[in-house]
Amino acid sequence: MSTATRRGTGVAASVQAVAVRFRATLRGWPWWLQVSAIYIAARFVSGAIFMAAALHQGPNPWYPAKPDYWNFINIWDARWYGRVIANGYPATLPVDDAGNVQENTWAFYPLYPSLAGGLSRLTGLAPAASLTIIAMLSGLAAALVVYTLFRHKAAHGPALWAVAFFATFPVSAVLQVPYAEPLSLLLLAAALLLVVRRQYLWAIPVVVMLCLSRPVGVPFAAMLGLLLVHRLVQRWGSREPDPHSVGDLAALTALTAVAGLAALAWPAAAWAATGDIQAYTKTETVWRGQDLVPFKPWFDTGVDLFGPVLGLVAPFVFVALFGAMLYLPPVVRLGAELRLWCACYMGYLVMFLHPQTSTFRMLLPLFPLALGAALLSRSRAYRGTVVVMFVLLQIVWIVWLWAWAQLPGGGDYPP
Repeated sequence: MSTATRRGTGVAASVQAVAVRFRATLRGWPWWLQVSAIYIAARFVSGAIFMAAALHQGPNPWYPAKPDYWNFINIWDARWYGRVIANGYPATLPVDDAGNVQENTWAFYPLYPSLAGGLSRLTGLAPAASLTIIAMLSGLAAALVVYTLFRHKAAHGPALWAVAFFATFPVSAVLQVPYAEPLSLLLLAAALLLVVRRQYLWAIPVVVMLCLSRPVGVPFAAMLGLLLVHRLVQRWGSREPDPHSVGDLAALTALTAVAGLAALAWPAAAWAATGDIQAYTKTETVWRGQDLVPFKPWFDTGVDLFGPVLGLVAPFVFVALFGAMLYLPPVVRLGAELRLWCACYMGYLVMFLHPQTSTFRMLLPLFPLALGAALLSRSRAYRGTVVVMFVLLQIVWIVWLWAWAQLPGGGDYPP
């Protein structure tokens, strides 16, 4: 064996030894420190990608070319949350000369900007700084709650890998920018955890806040309704072990009712403030440029992408594949609550969402599937490859969608 070969073998052995010692040290840390380390490391990686993309950012609607990191992450919807803090919500919907409703702050739910505005008034921080701090802290807290939720369904190792998938998911970079997603995911994970623990009455205030953070109240209420039916069947229609008690069923019924009312709270607030019963839906549909017609946007997009024949079939194929995935053995292990949530949320997206580039970001609430992916194989090579691929796709998402570029028709694709 040549000297160069021996030297290379020695370096490889040294690297492997360091990796083994690092894993051994990591295993000795408490679970919350392990989760925090994984999540913070993922955010540093995303931060590096943001900074690299910012160096190539040209002229844009918000800042001069090549903005610094903090300015770069405070673009897109972050500016709208700043407007909510500064000006609140309009009492009259803004319209153009033809009477069409224009973009306005009613599309942005109030909990996140309210918390950031309160932090700004309390500390004197700029609204952008308060929004960023709340987003970053919420993202870290969400990772800790997600791990706790996953531990109800799996051992420590798969749960930790699932958190790594959650933290590095291609759109996970949004968890460190001034968007409402981190806070909403924290509340969603907490609500799901309480439901899994059957602490239904404790979940009520969490679900109310969840419904005021982002438009996820309708699918969450639907999930609770289906779960109630499932538990009633278990109680009186089957011989499955560990049925819900009458008290549990009463508490779940109360939670379902509150969730249904809370899901309608923000559209009702927009109606009360503006006098227009459709104030919220008119505002939301401004961004899509057409009226809200359930299911239709998916068929329109299918036709645009695959033609008039395959395009009409594509949505059915997508729904069938997603439904089949919910019956894969690793996903079945998630339990009724988490599977019902994923089914109801995807059903909500298919019914009401207009598929576009923002759709990728809206997949984050499907985070329970990260545990299914981690349970799919115990191979470190498989799990490590997933993390690496997710990080590479983060580069694609940030460079393609977060960085602003002038399209021929004006504007850019939203992240």
